[in-house]
Amino acid sequence: MKLPIDRFTLLLLGAIVLATVAPVRGDAASVLATAGTLAVALLFFLHGAALSREQVIAGASHWRLHLLITSLTFVFFPLAVLPINALAPTWIPADLGLGFLYLGVLPSAVSSSIAYTAMARGNVPAAICSAAASNVFGMMLTPFLLIVLVSTTSAGGFSVWQALQDIVLQLLAPFAIGHALRPWLGGLLARHEHLTARYDQCVIWLIVYSAFSHSVVSGLWQQLPLTAIVLTIGFCLGLLGLLIVVARRVVKLCGLSLEDEAAVVFCGSKKSLASGLPMAKVLFSGHPGFGMIVLPIMCYNQIQVIVGAILAERYRRRIEAAQAAQSPDPDHHPADSSRA
Repeated sequence: MKLPIDRFTLLLLGAIVLATVAPVRGDAASVLATAGTLAVALLFFLHGAALSREQVIAGASHWRLHLLITSLTFVFFPLAVLPINALAPTWIPADLGLGFLYLGVLPSAVSSSIAYTAMARGNVPAAICSAAASNVFGMMLTPFLLIVLVSTTSAGGFSVWQALQDIVLQLLAPFAIGHALRPWLGGLLARHEHLTARYDQCVIWLIVYSAFSHSVVSGLWQQLPLTAIVLTIGFCLGLLGLLIVVARRVVKLCGLSLEDEAAVVFCGSKKSLASGLPMAKVLFSGHPGFGMIVLPIMCYNQIQVIVGAILAERYRRRIEAAQAAQSPDPDHHPADSSRA
């Protein structure tokens, strides 16, 4: 039986174990942090150069579906995490509560949202458009929504103006420059798409190792009790289940098709680890509780991968059965019935 944990997830878990037993310290930690900052800037430069405007614009006419996915991602999910943050610092550490706020405002996961929608035989063009747009606008919406949530809660340790400055310099500026150079770089990146995907994973691994090293040196495991880890997993399961139920109910109220429902469920309930960790590196740079802040997105990511695989198979069977029921019976011939 194949495990529902992919190789990259195992590598991330390995980075946490390595940071626990052999954390980087002193000058080496400073060098690694600077390398991570430069790596993130290059990452968003490459994303800007690879992004196709047509991909974002395609399928935009299906406005009800896109509005529904955007509302789930950037309105309902942020509201859903507020009660969890309210449990800090009594039930969970304050930095963990901040991590759930951050999880709530992240954009949708592009690759897995599209992959699971395709596996389910859902509306793939709509999933591509919505997931891509979510990540493009997420670079602006995520910091803004986080600032709004932090300012209306007791979450601390977050510098608003420093975060805005870092977002502009390290994310938006490289992204804009890369997109401006797309006519010259787009073809090259398209031919070597597998290399850019590997680079994404390398940057995320570097961020996880560096972040957890910093947090371990600052006493992460002494400050994070086992009950908090169990609660984190339980909250992530609850959030995913809530989003799936709400998405399905709203789709039925809007009268959308089963194919559209699959796209809404997968795009509206997923959160991007690939975007979340690099942005967290910018937003919470130097924060002693960084490891605790990114723990919810790492837990949620693995849970959404496992649950998504199960859901995709169920949707595939339902959609194929519905399509078979609508198609004409291959054994029935109208000409024969007219003779009778």
